[in-house]
Amino acid sequence: MCTFLSHEQNTESGGAGPLMVTIRTLPDEVLLEIFEFYVNNYYPASGLRLSYRPHHPHAWITLTHVCQGWRHIVLTSPRRLHLQLVVKGNKPVKEMLNIWSALPIVIWPEGRVGAESEIADNVLTALEHRDLVRLISFDDFAFPFPSSKLQSLLAMMQHPFPALTDLRFSFSLAHGTAPIIPDSFLGGSAPHLQTLSLSGVVFPVLALSRLLLTAGDLVRLSLRGIPISGYFSPEAIVSTLSNLTRLELFYLEFLSPRSHPPRDDLRPHPMTRTVLAALTHFHFKGVCEYLEDLVVRIDTPLLGFVHITFFNQLIFNIPQLSQFVGRSRKLEALDQANVTFWKAGVDLSSQKIDGHGRLVLRISCTGADWQLSSVAQVCSFSLLSIPTVENLTISNCRSWKEVNMEHSQWLELFYTLTTVRTLCLLVSEEVGLRVASALQEIAGEDVTQVLPALQVLSIPGLLTWGPMREAVGSFAAARQRFGRPIAVGASVAGARALRNRTNTVTFDHVTPSVDLTSPPRLMLALASPRLRIHPHTPSLPYDRPFAPHVQVLSLVVPQSLWPKTCGSPKICQP
Repeated sequence: MCTFLSHEQNTESGGAGPLMVTIRTLPDEVLLEIFEFYVNNYYPASGLRLSYRPHHPHAWITLTHVCQGWRHIVLTSPRRLHLQLVVKGNKPVKEMLNIWSALPIVIWPEGRVGAESEIADNVLTALEHRDLVRLISFDDFAFPFPSSKLQSLLAMMQHPFPALTDLRFSFSLAHGTAPIIPDSFLGGSAPHLQTLSLSGVVFPVLALSRLLLTAGDLVRLSLRGIPISGYFSPEAIVSTLSNLTRLELFYLEFLSPRSHPPRDDLRPHPMTRTVLAALTHFHFKGVCEYLEDLVVRIDTPLLGFVHITFFNQLIFNIPQLSQFVGRSRKLEALDQANVTFWKAGVDLSSQKIDGHGRLVLRISCTGADWQLSSVAQVCSFSLLSIPTVENLTISNCRSWKEVNMEHSQWLELFYTLTTVRTLCLLVSEEVGLRVASALQEIAGEDVTQVLPALQVLSIPGLLTWGPMREAVGSFAAARQRFGRPIAVGASVAGARALRNRTNTVTFDHVTPSVDLTSPPRLMLALASPRLRIHPHTPSLPYDRPFAPHVQVLSLVVPQSLWPKTCGSPKICQP
């Protein structure tokens, strides 16, 4: 076997041409680097993701069939090349083990119509080699394990698997009740387990606690799709987590809002909290009462990413959640926030501009008025009014044409946003008009109590939506009269400038249809003493808003700079 490595002069023949060099002349270390690159294309690093799928599980075997030299290099580098036997289909495990008897085993069955029973038998055979099994993954969607063999599977897994590092069970409830994990699961011992992901199963919390007492290396714990029959209390799960000193990622998700603490449970909160010193990611789905009773019991100093989903509730009372977020250093300096309304719920998120901290709270409800009311309740607990959050974007991914929303609901939300300086409304014309009309209705000094810190209001589409222009102009005029002026723009670029703390603004253009002689209905630039205006710098594309050198595309000019008769604003020289 050979390859072209370079073009050199052939001195013997006197001509020039490609020099043929056999690949055997390459050092073993160079070949190993090439092999590693080849194999890693099929084994991407998973990091903290719970997904792992060997697309080409036996890529390394191809290399061993080239020559004895390559075979020696591969077999003497098992860790570097991820050598393992993957049980996916009905290829007999015994045949593979006769050839590769000492390699780690990965069990990841994938179904083929008509071969389910054969594949299940192959999996059960692989489980007999407990000392070699490294990863076990059962996904009911990828391979519906035959119900007739499920009990045999669970029975075999009551023995210890000393080499097991990853265990993932995912069962849907569409075909019956959730499988019950036996108390003696894995023999009650998992010394090398790093990932435990269970979905749609019932695992008694006492048995889970005994198992995790031995799992000192556990990094990722995912308990999802927990049915009502698998409910356990916040106190019990915190007691289980207290031994996991290396835990970085934790999912806790219930299937039903009926999974909640007893309504009459009035026990006092603990005097001390359990510290999860390594936890960086936390995901929860359930009712707010459960979450409140959970987070009051834990401290997570390194927590940087939180994703919470609440079922639809009438009342959201979450003071402990606000305090829990405040105790994390990575979540105490969030820069910007977003509220997004979509078909099945509403999302509230706060994040750092550098991406190293993020809080997402999702509320599952469908009615637009219900969504808005829920957001206002949540914001009343300061989740989006953290002192460092100055920039807020509100967007909707659904039409609210036929929904009768009260203006008071929008005002209820805006009264809670006491720190927001830049507000951007990426909404439809119908929603934008409702917001503008609500702001227009504010009378007297109350106009300074709604969004008291507001400096910039950006509404793309404002130039063409006549009734909205009038309503927003009325609100801006009222703020001006009471000493709280705001800049209003029809471009999101202005909001992005303040959000990114840009200190240079580029003058782009003035839309001819804008009537600048009717102050203060519209302004086309940022009115800020921190900004310098360059009149002739070429503007940058809209699709690069987060580049370090990005500049603002539209300008807001203070009313004091407007010419009385001219149709274009006065631009200050830098």
